[in-house]
Amino acid sequence: MSGRAPALRRADGRKAADVDPVTVQELYSAMTVAAGDRTWQELAELVRASGPRPAPAGPVPDGPDALSRLVAVARAAPGDPDRIHALAQRLAEESWSRAPLARDLRAWLARTRASVSFDAVNTIGGSAQLTGPTLQSREVHGGVHFHQLTAPPAAGRLPVPRQLLPGPPHFTGREDDLAALDALLTEKRRAGTPLVVVVSGSAGIGKTALTSRWLGGLSASGAFPDGQLYVDLRGHSQDHPARPGEVLGQFLRAYGIDRIPAELAEQAALWRSATAGLRVAVMLDNALSAAQVRPLLTGAAGSLVVVTSRRRLTSLGVDGAAFHQLGLLAGPSAVELLARRIGAHRVDRERAEAREVATLCAGLPLALCLAGARLAARPQQSLAAMVGVLGEDGGALAALRAEGERAVHTVLDESYRSLPPDAARAYRCLGPAPVGTFDKSVAAVACGLPPGEIGLLLDELIETNLVEDLPPDRIDGAERFRLHDLVRAHANETAAREDPPGDRQAVVRRITDLYLARATAAEALLTPSHRRLRRTYAYEPKPSPAFVDDGAALDWLDSERSHLMAMVRIAAKAGWHATAWQLVDAMFPLFLRLRPYDLWIEAHEIGLAAARRDGDREGESRMLTSGGVGLRGAGHHDTAAEWFAQALRGAQQDGDRRAQAQALHGLGQSHLLAGRWEPAASHFTRALALREEIGQHRGAALTRLSLGDLALAAGRPAAAIDPLTRAREELLALRDPYDAARALALLGRAHAQASGDHDRAAKLLDQALGEFTTTGSVHWQARVWEFLGQTAEERGDASRAGDCYQQSLALYEPVSEGDARRLRARLPAPGTDPG
Repeated sequence: MSGRAPALRRADGRKAADVDPVTVQELYSAMTVAAGDRTWQELAELVRASGPRPAPAGPVPDGPDALSRLVAVARAAPGDPDRIHALAQRLAEESWSRAPLARDLRAWLARTRASVSFDAVNTIGGSAQLTGPTLQSREVHGGVHFHQLTAPPAAGRLPVPRQLLPGPPHFTGREDDLAALDALLTEKRRAGTPLVVVVSGSAGIGKTALTSRWLGGLSASGAFPDGQLYVDLRGHSQDHPARPGEVLGQFLRAYGIDRIPAELAEQAALWRSATAGLRVAVMLDNALSAAQVRPLLTGAAGSLVVVTSRRRLTSLGVDGAAFHQLGLLAGPSAVELLARRIGAHRVDRERAEAREVATLCAGLPLALCLAGARLAARPQQSLAAMVGVLGEDGGALAALRAEGERAVHTVLDESYRSLPPDAARAYRCLGPAPVGTFDKSVAAVACGLPPGEIGLLLDELIETNLVEDLPPDRIDGAERFRLHDLVRAHANETAAREDPPGDRQAVVRRITDLYLARATAAEALLTPSHRRLRRTYAYEPKPSPAFVDDGAALDWLDSERSHLMAMVRIAAKAGWHATAWQLVDAMFPLFLRLRPYDLWIEAHEIGLAAARRDGDREGESRMLTSGGVGLRGAGHHDTAAEWFAQALRGAQQDGDRRAQAQALHGLGQSHLLAGRWEPAASHFTRALALREEIGQHRGAALTRLSLGDLALAAGRPAAAIDPLTRAREELLALRDPYDAARALALLGRAHAQASGDHDRAAKLLDQALGEFTTTGSVHWQARVWEFLGQTAEERGDASRAGDCYQQSLALYEPVSEGDARRLRARLPAPGTDPG
């Protein structure tokens, strides 16, 4: 298949001139190295000259205003990757349907690349070096020297995710299936519509192998240069099926977006915006239902989403999905697969018996691979003997075909019986393990073995096709493994049959303790000011390697969130109450930084009940306050207030003044967000007094900031100036630049409203905008632009207000649809005079 992208099509469906579509990746790279304002000016003129977007019918087409706005926003802050990425996304999307724009962008890209020299490296003092595009912020002191490099450094680029599973080494047959999938792709490309394909079939029939092979070939040909994503939706696993919000968070973070909205609808909208104009392939493996899949669809015409499921998921037809039902391997292909595993000479020697083995495996690739691995391990065993083993339990062929798992189960029994005792025990230990994928350290803990002894056992299980080896871990490069759902279920059933309940429970407890220790280490690194609470281990885990930095710790929490949540549920159900709430407590940095509100709330509901059963008052207080923050962030203000009220009553009974102050502050925030000014003021005032008495300086400054925010919200701007001024000074002294910038932004609005000193207000807001740009807070940058718009509007400068609102809207659109709606309402209708 050719790697050339399909020719563009006009909005009326006719083929446009043969132009290679422009990708986000190309545009982003060029914009990050754009040499001077002249390059941006050329881009702005190009967009203005491109004219309106063509439309086949309906309302008046969109003009270039939206694109011009995005160019202006990115041009105003050329070092801001979020603004550049938003512009690159929109331009790439438009270029797919507007051939003249695509041609002009191609020419601009060529000129930009030619004008940029990558042979300079800025050296600032000592050995510090700045490579690639560099932005000066305020003054630079000291000598700056430029040195020539013999080789150019790489231009700045977004990381491109490459997550697809490798194709199976013994893939056989399926030529008709691959051709059918190619035909579906060609048909959809001709129509210019997004492609969603559902590949369905029974368990063990090879859905994942076929899809991995097909997508791997397409990606190798360059069909999806903007990334390939993979996720196991765990639709038929013994773990909980993956939630759409969990998966969307993973996908968005793969593209550098870490401010994830709370609501699933907003998450899905952000995902569609982030992938607009991109050519990406997404593999949704092992889906349970259409409802699980639908929020994960991209909607981009150049993208491909492939879903594998044991169910047909026909309701995805309303989303434009095409369907491919995967059948059993035909007899010749089944025999060929067996021959690839055990050698053609053995099959040639016993051709009839080989066909019988294929028949008894019901044409299921998984069963054939297991049988082949068993035969390969015993080169002297005849195929006739394998026929006898597989046929022992009888059963009609029709029953095997109707219940594919039965054929797999028969082969798994035989594979298990062939294992040495120590490998058989390892197999049984991995069955009850509460993890779908694992590394060697987890496998060693599951088996109760030293890490150095697990490798040979895993090799034995891999050799017999009972364990799959996966690509190395993206965080630390460690080897990763997994069991197919059917294999894992068989291992668990075998353990239940052969091992005492206490042994199986010990496997789960050892792994849970290991994860508690690792999560606690991540918590200590990510939230050093978070007071450490006790940890209780049934099996004291050996120290794990330290996380290299904050990013590695957060990445680990994020990648293991589904396993951690599974262990929270298991611990609560098993009555390990201390472990349940302590796991939730250790996960706090995950909740705080990435804000998966559904998991945040569920975890704390479980953790609160567990802490109460455990009789741990500190744990109960922590679950109430941390859970209250999550409820408040998700918009459940009344429930959050009740949780903080419970925390306050408990802290008062225990005489814990620090906990009382925290609960009071949480109550104030909940009432503030709910618009209840009087109770908010009362709780903030009490919290401030307590925090000052006990010397909690940062807490007192944050409460002052909240009192200023409250005064502004309640229409008393003059009363906001003093607490915000003090909060600003104290937070700067405490080296908290983010919260200090928040105080400054609110102070700017307070001066504008209290005295009408709009010039001073604008100066303060401009300063706050610069500080938020430095700290990388896109949400607060957008909010300050909105404040600047309000200030200009109050001054009577409608044109300036409109410009500021446009800047705010451009920043809000990729991250918060709710805020974007509010900004659109502030803007005048198209074609009206803003004055």
